[in-house]
Amino acid sequence: MTIADALSRVKTIAVEAGALPVIRRVAEELAGATGGEITVDGGVDSTRPAPGVFRLLASPPAEAGEASPDSDARNASPVTAAGRVPPDSVYVRLDGDGSGCVAASPIRLLFPFITYLLRDLAEEEIGVVAGGRIFEAAFSWHRSTYDYFLNQEGRLQRGLDRESYVRRLAESGFTHLEVNGLAFPAGIETGPPDEAYPMFYTYCPALDQFVESDLGAGLYPPDYLSANLEYLRENTELARRYGMVPGLLCFEPRSVPEEFFQRYPMLRGARVDHPFRSFKPRYNMTIAHPLVREHYAEMVRSLMTEVPELGFLSIWTNDSGAGFEHTQSLYVGRNGGAYLIREWKDEGEIARAAGSNALRFLEVLRDAGRETNPDFRVMTRMESFYGEHDVIWSGLGAGLDVEAASLVMRGWDTPYSHPRYPSRSIVAGSVYQQGFSPDEGSLATELEGRASHAHFYFGAGPNLIFAPLLGVPYPSLTFQRLKLLHEGGVRHLAHLGGTHPPDLVPFNVNHEVLRAFQFDPTMDLDRTLRRIAKGWAGEELATTLRQAWESAEEAIMAFPHVTPLYSTYGFVWYRLWARPLVPNIEAISAEERAYYQDFMCTTPHNPNNIDLSRDVLFQLATVPECRSALERIDANVWEPMDTALDLLAGTREAAAGALGARNVVEDQLMRLSALRCWFKTQRNVAAWIVGVCGHMDAESESERSECRAIIDEMISSEIENSVQLQTLLESEIELMATTDQGETPLIYGRNLSELLAKRMELMSAHRDDEPFIDPEYIERNAGRRA
Repeated sequence: MTIADALSRVKTIAVEAGALPVIRRVAEELAGATGGEITVDGGVDSTRPAPGVFRLLASPPAEAGEASPDSDARNASPVTAAGRVPPDSVYVRLDGDGSGCVAASPIRLLFPFITYLLRDLAEEEIGVVAGGRIFEAAFSWHRSTYDYFLNQEGRLQRGLDRESYVRRLAESGFTHLEVNGLAFPAGIETGPPDEAYPMFYTYCPALDQFVESDLGAGLYPPDYLSANLEYLRENTELARRYGMVPGLLCFEPRSVPEEFFQRYPMLRGARVDHPFRSFKPRYNMTIAHPLVREHYAEMVRSLMTEVPELGFLSIWTNDSGAGFEHTQSLYVGRNGGAYLIREWKDEGEIARAAGSNALRFLEVLRDAGRETNPDFRVMTRMESFYGEHDVIWSGLGAGLDVEAASLVMRGWDTPYSHPRYPSRSIVAGSVYQQGFSPDEGSLATELEGRASHAHFYFGAGPNLIFAPLLGVPYPSLTFQRLKLLHEGGVRHLAHLGGTHPPDLVPFNVNHEVLRAFQFDPTMDLDRTLRRIAKGWAGEELATTLRQAWESAEEAIMAFPHVTPLYSTYGFVWYRLWARPLVPNIEAISAEERAYYQDFMCTTPHNPNNIDLSRDVLFQLATVPECRSALERIDANVWEPMDTALDLLAGTREAAAGALGARNVVEDQLMRLSALRCWFKTQRNVAAWIVGVCGHMDAESESERSECRAIIDEMISSEIENSVQLQTLLESEIELMATTDQGETPLIYGRNLSELLAKRMELMSAHRDDEPFIDPEYIERNAGRRA
């Protein structure tokens, strides 16, 4: 007898009166799967099983007035016939007569486990759970952070259904949900003409975008705050429905309108904007002053009053209008208010003062949250504290956590390199990060000894790599990264990007692996993937599907990132699928360039407008690096990539007849074809840098001729690639993140096919132009009148 057979004998799903929303939701799931009826039993008792009765057990509710239904400290573990459920575990018993029970400790594990039971264990023999079994979770926290679709730029996605999106997060094993997004397409920040800075306020919105304090009263319109708070409440309700712990991700301490400093000139803090990207200075409040610290404490209290279920606050800083005063990483250098240091202090004294000030701020946030929820935690990234690292690290304690791709790293330079090309950098936290130093574990253990957690970055979904593509499959690489972290002792995951909306990506194999791993970290990957592929494609096509995934993963690991910026959000920011790759971008008139340049995340004097190797004052990639990348892509990426596509294309006709609307073969064929186009554009960006930048540096006619040939081949290649991408965009399958609310610099609109047509027209018209990059572009454009 299988578990599915036993479930078919469940006639009654018994829940306690007054059960939490997630208990009721799980009951509905089981009723839908078994055909059983839900009954409310005021005295649910797992010690007296009755045939056909499956009981949902919960820990005792929090005391009146207490907020979190998932408080590890305040709620005892559920009691079963086998005793109390151990922490971070699920107890399940299902016997052949349909009797049994399930209990999770904490409750946030319940919905993911029920999904695991119904989808992953259904065909297993009943002996797996008969008589009762404990399933220990691989990770006690699996937190969605920088949730692309729920709260960040992807919240404008066409066809997004937040309910089904959050449900998929829960199904995939996520336990903690970031809930603070803006209810508007963009933040309320404004700036001078041609300035890029306001767009950076649309993500990771600060606390003052939801509530206000007495000190900050009137800075933002009441209807704006009300709409944002309602959006946060709605997301919180979705989190509760599926048992997840809701929390916040904010850039803090963030800048405030200059109007504030007209009222309180002595509370001006640090200048926190990026002077190349902004055209007016932005300042935050000085958190060294007790009035400002009380302002932040009051906002946290107000939020906890409005949404008492909140369990955490993640602080990102030193970017997008946020930063801690007098820290070394501020874009304009160490600066801030008048209350922290005085003049003529040495670097060490300033670092100690700045680090201590930041720690005190985090403690203020934690303590204010714990007035309502004693388990409230505050976490921060360490990269921007490279000048104050030791001070911050030594001060971390109870409820003050760290999130990072690596605890070993100082600043933004990860100690891990590309597994195939050791000289190449990687996107930190992605599946390319395949190392785990023993020092990571010892540092994490040190933090745990102080009641502080280390949350390690991980990403197998949108935005982290391959932006803006949706649903790129790499299940084995996902498993390898999870296994590496778990074996390293990691218990807290910060999953960058969240998941894919199921209405847009019905076959999300990476996150199928996530769920299976959460409750069976020793799982047989081959067996798991065989089950998934068979369930989606049927017995005959399953092998082909798996072989295509394997070949695609070989191509993914063979890809040397031209620059991590272009492999992530920079691919969209710098409009790599809309801008023409031509020898001299400025040979195209400003009017003709406006169709894409108006939506680039750049200022008029950013050299990236004309030079793909640079961004502001950064050198993104050199000619030798790109020459190597070009050679490696051509030598190593196309063969496995084309093998994957040929495998799927070869079964396309058979799949169309066998699978109907749930055609996973067609879906994966389209997504991997889009990935090939993405790889091709990355390859051609490298070729552009080799050809155009190399031409500028050439010292002989033969070198210039070689560069000219590379440019010519690159243009032909990218025009062909654009045609292929246009064809893919005609598919009904949603291959990439787009919005129907109007194109923004952070997300493509629905008009990409039209932009590609303009792009190809300009590339054809300007392919023979003389290669040129104006070395004085910054100065020339910075001096022009707005």
